[in-house]
Amino acid sequence: MVDRDRKHQMRASHEDLVAAKTAPDNPQTRSPAFRLAFDDPEFLCRDDLRPVRLQLEILKPEMILDEQGIKSTIVLFGGARIPEPAKHHQARTKTLSDLSKYYEEARLFAKKITLKSDGYTNVIVTGGGPGVMEAGNRGAHDAGGRSIGLNIVLPHEQSPNSYVTPELCFNFHYFALRKMHFLMRASAICIFPGGFGTLDEMFESLTLIQTGRMEPVPLLLFGEAFWRSIINWDALADSGTISEKDLELIKFVETADEALEAINKW
Repeated sequence: MVDRDRKHQMRASHEDLVAAKTAPDNPQTRSPAFRLAFDDPEFLCRDDLRPVRLQLEILKPEMILDEQGIKSTIVLFGGARIPEPAKHHQARTKTLSDLSKYYEEARLFAKKITLKSDGYTNVIVTGGGPGVMEAGNRGAHDAGGRSIGLNIVLPHEQSPNSYVTPELCFNFHYFALRKMHFLMRASAICIFPGGFGTLDEMFESLTLIQTGRMEPVPLLLFGEAFWRSIINWDALADSGTISEKDLELIKFVETADEALEAINKW
């Protein structure tokens, strides 16, 4: 009954859209005021409509993921600039070239997770772009499974990679809502070397778990040497700005198999 009512409402709205576009051409129908509110981009982009846009970015992915039966996810965060090993010589720095091994580990990890998934639980989700994100979606594709891409509109580095399942490929304007969707179904969070975006996602996840706003899940950092070189974790505990126990929220791993073992032991 609910599905039938929803289809009826969608059909009625679509018919109104068609009718509005076939109205006689005159000064009245050409006026922006005449446009249907839900078919008026200029109106929807007004500052006053920000609450509506926020709600839409919450609802659209949530409704589609529900319709697709996605129950839980494994999150992969990581740098967009990390190349696949075959293209490591194209990296602009030696460090990025060396980090290309994590592209392969992300791909292998996603493949192994997907092979064990029923397509509805522990579905791989990435930011949908290049680098580590591509590796995650590619691994799921290698396994013949589905994966999610949560893209965001940026001036550079962000367009959907070709391995994201098309019906699970989303696009966001608001970073905050994108991060919320990353974590709403997360049963594990795997973080590969990356830049500002990856750091932002990592600390958001850690803060939510630390403060009890999110249920604890395995939070795995691939590449201990990288993470210890850019963050002095022990100094945070020694200074008292975090507790020693907070350091237990993270676990360092190097390979896909180590990550799988850590998740299985959780």
